[in-house]
Amino acid sequence: MSAVEQPYSPTTNDNAPAALRLKAVPASTGLAEAPPRIRDPFEDMQHWYAILMRVGYPLDKMAAIAARARTNATSFHAELLAAAPCPEANLYFALAEELGLPFRLEVDSGGLVTDNHDFIALLGPGGAQRPLSYLDGSAPLVRLLGLGLLDIGRLKALLQKRPELCERLIVVPPAALRRAVKERAAATLGAQARDQLANDVPDCSARLVASAWQGWVIGALAMALPISFALWPFTTMFGVHLFFSVFFLGCVLLRMRAARHAQPPYLKKLAPVAAKDLPTYSVMVALYREADVVPELLAGLGRIVWPRSKLEIKLVCEADDHETLAALRAVPLKPWVEIIEVPAIGPRTKPKALAYALPTTTGQVVAIYDAEDKPHPLQLVEAWQAFAKADASLACVQAPLVITNSHQGMLARLFAFEYAALFRGLLPWLAARSLILPLGGTSNHFRREALVNSGGWDPFNVTEDADLGLRLARFGYRSGTITYPTFEDAPMRIKTWIPQRTRWFKGWLQTWLVHMRRPMRLWRELGTGSFLMVQILFAGMVLSAAAHPLMLLTLAGVVTELAWGSTPDAQRSIIFAVDAVNITCGYAAFLVLGAATLMKRERKGFWRVVLATPLYWMLISFAAWRAVWHLYRKPFVWEKTPHRRSASVWAREARAHKT
Repeated sequence: MSAVEQPYSPTTNDNAPAALRLKAVPASTGLAEAPPRIRDPFEDMQHWYAILMRVGYPLDKMAAIAARARTNATSFHAELLAAAPCPEANLYFALAEELGLPFRLEVDSGGLVTDNHDFIALLGPGGAQRPLSYLDGSAPLVRLLGLGLLDIGRLKALLQKRPELCERLIVVPPAALRRAVKERAAATLGAQARDQLANDVPDCSARLVASAWQGWVIGALAMALPISFALWPFTTMFGVHLFFSVFFLGCVLLRMRAARHAQPPYLKKLAPVAAKDLPTYSVMVALYREADVVPELLAGLGRIVWPRSKLEIKLVCEADDHETLAALRAVPLKPWVEIIEVPAIGPRTKPKALAYALPTTTGQVVAIYDAEDKPHPLQLVEAWQAFAKADASLACVQAPLVITNSHQGMLARLFAFEYAALFRGLLPWLAARSLILPLGGTSNHFRREALVNSGGWDPFNVTEDADLGLRLARFGYRSGTITYPTFEDAPMRIKTWIPQRTRWFKGWLQTWLVHMRRPMRLWRELGTGSFLMVQILFAGMVLSAAAHPLMLLTLAGVVTELAWGSTPDAQRSIIFAVDAVNITCGYAAFLVLGAATLMKRERKGFWRVVLATPLYWMLISFAAWRAVWHLYRKPFVWEKTPHRRSASVWAREARAHKT
């Protein structure tokens, strides 16, 4: 598919912080540009022939690699690495023998000679196109080959012309050389991941929980409310109820509007694609204490449909998570899969890990998955087609999440119902109207340039996805949705569900406080529609959840009075009426939106969801109050959601979603 050439009027976000201000949104998509001229792979194969014969690789398979390189518009060397004809060390040892160069299986990272920031550049796009300088003790300075793709024909000609270079060049397996570079870059990468957003754009960082004026307002309210309740109890109660009602009814109206356009899931028909037009795709998976799900994760990622020479998968692990690292190293990983070890520096959060790993990727498109995810094999294709058809203002597309274990208990069923409402109903409705999209924490596909321009992930925000969706909008970008889903299991136990929901609510509060430091500026940047969505989706969802039990208590109090023969006064009657409307409409909107997104087979037993909704909302309310306390006591603590091997047959779900 060729690049989209439709003109797009460049815009400058004058309100954006200077350090990250967008100069202009380019007209080109940047994804399907004409690739640089690559020498014919069959010509390249001739230079690799003798090397591959040394490792016993047959000629017919060499020809197949060359044919694949021609189809994918890549080099013979790139396809050779993806095919992995033999252990990498064996291949590069044969290369060294053929060229008459010394070979080293490993190198000491301390001997690499360059600036620490240059090591970061070596790991990213276009950074590995030159030999690395290396100083081994008192020996003369030498150059290391192996980090980038090699032009063997040109290298042979150079060595014939300058035979003295044979004493200055050393061949090292790419994985070993890359390990050494990552080791040297670790400290700089860690500091950059932790501090860059806070240093460059402090107004967009959650490192500071609340600004001075926000802290003053919160403190003033904390002092004024008890005094007001003591002096004017009924008036204060009435005002508090009206305040909560605004957010409660805002959530109700949003759900009802989305329900009018919601529909059961479907898969978009994809146009044929040519492999030569596809860009490099980077997939990042954050793992922490996930040893149990490693086999399922690798199996799911292995089903992704994308040319392997243009795919890179980064498994991002904490360096002290020895169990998960051992599980990964026990499996022979494919050449396009790499483990990224994140140093144990605070904050210990998923966004910090992703921010650390992003500079090690080279793809024009970056996808994020969680350890328990099983993405639809064609999800990357749909995401790329969405980017290729749109202008460069489309920065991200969100794939829907489908819960596959809804049959395993009432909690999982309610979670699946909630996800259906969100990913099939609410998010597509927001995206269709170019409103701010609170991204899910997984199955996000980003245009790399937009992700970098907007500052990437905030390591101090525990719902980095929602924050990033809002920040993309502030920087002039928009987000969309796609249809090919990711399958995952829902929590089945309350003790797992509560910490996860607490973290979500805490992160929404963080996000609201960060971006509401300058409300009028936020309004100008987002426009009225998205500004209102910020109030409803971040503050409103938490406040309405917190208000729910208070409203139920009021209703119960008035009903008890009536049962004892007392007649409540006019003020209490009004509060009773307001709360009754809020609760009834809240439950109805929740159920109507979710029901509109269910397939026929998913509606079986819907009455159970209806009956369980009040109890589920009480759990949500508990998590909301717990989130407020955690925001005060431990704002940056990431409560890990444990995962186990899936007990559901997710392949059956994948078949059910086929067109």
